[in-house]
Amino acid sequence: MLKGIHPSISPELLKTLAEMGHGDEIILADAHYPGVSFNPRILRADGLKITTLLDGILPLLELDSYATPLAMMQVVEGETLDPEVEADYMQVVGRHAPGTKAPERIDRFAFYERSRTAFAVVMTGETRKYGNLLLKKGVTPF
Repeated sequence: MLKGIHPSISPELLKTLAEMGHGDEIILADAHYPGVSFNPRILRADGLKITTLLDGILPLLELDSYATPLAMMQVVEGETLDPEVEADYMQVVGRHAPGTKAPERIDRFAFYERSRTAFAVVMTGETRKYGNLLLKKGVTPF
């Protein structure tokens, strides 16, 4: 066990975060997400909420300051969006990366395409609809 590493961060996730370069993206996918269909690099975080993972990831990963660092799936026409999902995520983001703008909302199929080129997809235990969150890594300051 390492000191200072959140217990939600598995060795595989820690390695993946370290291997990412600036501009690389990682998807924190809800339990409903068809991640395996879109990306060969799948990490399992079953049973963990995305807010828990954000608390572990954000102290380790600098968000991109040159581009929109967060993206979420736009609600499909005819469905209702639960605003608490984004609010919960932004509460955690605000603790670790104050001033970060709210996630960009992108079309469902555009989100799927981003999954294809993402560095990795983390399958979580998040069960709330439209709970998928994309993070874009920035340059780590020294």
